[in-house]
Amino acid sequence: MVANRAGRVGLAALAVVLIGVVMAVALVVAGRPSETPEPESSAPPDFGPNVTILDPSMDGETIRRRVDEIFAAQQTNQFGERRDAVLFAPGEYDVTVDVGFNTSVLGLGLAPDDVTINGQVRVDAEWFDGNATQNFWRSVENLAIVPADGVNRWAVAQAAPMRRVHVRGGLDLYPSGSGWASGGYIADSRIDGRVASGSQQQWFSRDSEFGSWDGSSWNMVFSGVRGAPPQTFPNPPFTVLDATPVSREKPFLYVDDDGAYRVFLPDPRWDSAGASWTGGETAGRSLSIDRFFVARPGDGAERINAALDEGKHLFLTPGVYRLDETIRVDRADTVVLGIGLPTLVPENGVDAMAVADVGGVRLAGFLIDAGTENSDVLLTIGDERSNAAHEANPTSVHDVFFRIGGAHAGRATTSLVVNSADVIVDHIWAWRADHGDGVGWQTNTADTGVVVDGANVVATGLFVEHYQKHQVVWNGENGRTVFFQNEMPYDPPDQQAWRDGDSDGYAAYKVGDDVAAHELWGAGSYCFFSANPSVRASRAFEAPDAPGVRLHGLVTVSLGGNGTIGNVVNSTGATVGPEWTGPSTVANYP
Repeated sequence: MVANRAGRVGLAALAVVLIGVVMAVALVVAGRPSETPEPESSAPPDFGPNVTILDPSMDGETIRRRVDEIFAAQQTNQFGERRDAVLFAPGEYDVTVDVGFNTSVLGLGLAPDDVTINGQVRVDAEWFDGNATQNFWRSVENLAIVPADGVNRWAVAQAAPMRRVHVRGGLDLYPSGSGWASGGYIADSRIDGRVASGSQQQWFSRDSEFGSWDGSSWNMVFSGVRGAPPQTFPNPPFTVLDATPVSREKPFLYVDDDGAYRVFLPDPRWDSAGASWTGGETAGRSLSIDRFFVARPGDGAERINAALDEGKHLFLTPGVYRLDETIRVDRADTVVLGIGLPTLVPENGVDAMAVADVGGVRLAGFLIDAGTENSDVLLTIGDERSNAAHEANPTSVHDVFFRIGGAHAGRATTSLVVNSADVIVDHIWAWRADHGDGVGWQTNTADTGVVVDGANVVATGLFVEHYQKHQVVWNGENGRTVFFQNEMPYDPPDQQAWRDGDSDGYAAYKVGDDVAAHELWGAGSYCFFSANPSVRASRAFEAPDAPGVRLHGLVTVSLGGNGTIGNVVNSTGATVGPEWTGPSTVANYP
C-alpha cells in the first residue's frame, strides 16, 4: 500500500510538472511574457532625480516650493532637455500646480479621487504673451481637482493630454488673456461643471462625462462623452459619436494599499461611453513595478533590449535617451510606459523603435525626437508581412509624440508606420517643426507623419502637422479615425517644390486608391503657406469613391489668407484662400 501510494503521488507530481512545462512552452510560443508572481518591494524604485514624489504628510510650504521650482525651470523650456514628473501620493493637498513644458503631474491612487488637489493643476500662457498655441508637451493624469474659484484652467495646444481626471467644478480650455489656443485632448475624465472651449480652434474629448459644454470654433469632436452637445456640424461645428468604436485607456502608475508601486493595465472596451472609473473600478489588471526594467537616461538601447529579451516590461523615467540601435519589442503584452515625457533620440540613422506583429503591446507616454541623420521610420508596429488578427488583444499607442526639428535639425522619412491589424492609436502628435532650431525646407526633412497598412486600425485623436508630402496615408481596410487635426507645411518655397504628380500640393489625409471601407469623423486641415502665400493645395482630403468609404465633419481654413486649398475632399467643398479664408465645410462625403 505504501509503495503503491508513493507511486501514485510520484505520477501525479510528474503530471503537474509536465503540465507546467506544456504551459510554459505555450506561453513562449505565443510570445507572452510569463505571469509568474515575483516578490514585490514596498520601497519606491529609483526613478532618478527628475521624479518628485510628494506625500500629504509633507509640509505644505515645502510642497509649494518644490512645484514652483519645477515650473520656473520648465515654463519656457520648450526645446530644452530637462524632463520632470511630479507624483502625488494618495491624500489631500492645498496647492496650485502650474504645469510647464516637459512635465507630467500624476496621482498615485488607484482611482482619481484618491488624490485631491485643493487649488488648480493649471496651464496658462503668460510666457507667450497670452497666446497658448505653443503650450505643448505636458500632461495631468489620475487625480481630482477642487478649484478654489470653481474653475480649473487648462489652456493647451497639442501633446498636452488630460486623462483620468475628476474636476469638481468647471474647466476652461483657453488662456486668461485674449490669445488663441490650439488643442487638445481629454479622455476618461469627469468634469462636474461646465467645460468652456473659448478661443480653442479645435478639441477632441473621448469617453468622459461633462456637466455641460460651451463654445466652438472650427472642429469640436466628442466620442462617447456624456453631457456632450448634440450633433450639429457645421453650425456649430460639433461632431458627436454616442460611443467610441474601440478604446483602451492608457496604463498608469499607482501605489497599492501595502505601499508597493504597480502599473495598472485597463482592459479594452468596445462601443464605450463615459469614464471607465465612475461606475466602479476600472476593469483590468496590474503588474508590480518589479516586473519592469526601470530605465534611466544613461541606459542605452543594448541594455534596454537585453531587459526586454529577458521578459521585462520597460518603464522610462524622465530624460533624453540617445539610441545607437533600434529598441525592439518582440513579446506580446509588453508594456512600454514613460512618465515626464522621456525622449528617445535615434542616432546614426537608426529607427527608434520597432514592435513585432504580436498582440497586447502598450506604448505610452514618450516622445521620439528625430536625430540629425535620417531615420526611415521612427516607430514601426508590425512588419510588411503582418497578417495576424489581434481583435481580442489589440496593441495600443497612447500619448506617443513625434518631433522632426525644433530642438535640432532632425530628419525622418516617416514617423509612424502601422502594419499590424487591430491597433488602437489613441492620441498622437506627429510634428515636423515649424519653429525652433534646425527648421527649413531642406533642413528638417520628413515626408509623411503616419502610414497605416494594417486592417481594422482605429485612431482616436490623430494630430499630424507640417510634413512635406501627405500627412496621413491610410491603405489598410476598415480603418476608422475619430478626430484629425492638421496644418499643412508652412514652408514650401514654391509650387514646383510641392506637387503630387499633376496635383498642386499633397492632400493632408489620403485614403488609398484601392481601399473599399474606411470611415473618418471630425477632421480639420488648415494652410498657412508663410514662405510663399501663392502656394496652393488642390484638396485637403482624398479618398476613393467607394460605397464603404465615408467621411463626416470635414473643415478647411486658410489661416490669414496665406495660401489656398482648392477643395475640401476630392472635388467637393468651397475654396479657401486670400479671397475667403473659410471655414469651408463638408458635413458628409459622399
